[in-house]
Amino acid sequence: MDPISDMIIAIKNAGEAGLKSAVVPYSNIKHEIGNLLVKEGYLESIGKIGKKTFKSIEFGILYKGKKPKINGVERVSKVSRRVYIKSKEIRLVRQGHGLIVISTPKGIMTGKEARKGNIGGEAMFKIW
Repeated sequence: MDPISDMIIAIKNAGEAGLKSAVVPYSNIKHEIGNLLVKEGYLESIGKIGKKTFKSIEFGILYKGKKPKINGVERVSKVSRRVYIKSKEIRLVRQGHGLIVISTPKGIMTGKEARKGNIGGEAMFKIW
């Protein structure tokens, strides 16, 4: 029902299972979120697999020692209830040890970038 939630849970579960990668069906928004997570240091790599209608995204899981870098995720906006926040309402996640991913009119960005740019949007999920 919720492809973004399925994606972040698949990444978290792959890390907990000790896998090197997680594969999910392709979409542009998932690819943007993956690029953001690679840039922020939560994933090792991202790549497209397949052609035309059977495309997938492969996320390389990043480990810190033997533990995965991603310890937990929490979906904020759901299909049934969208949560929008103003730039002044953006708070730290886990005292700065995590991040919130926000969909803004200027694209997908972290809470820190959105607050700095004074941009609000839909709070998608928190990751730590």
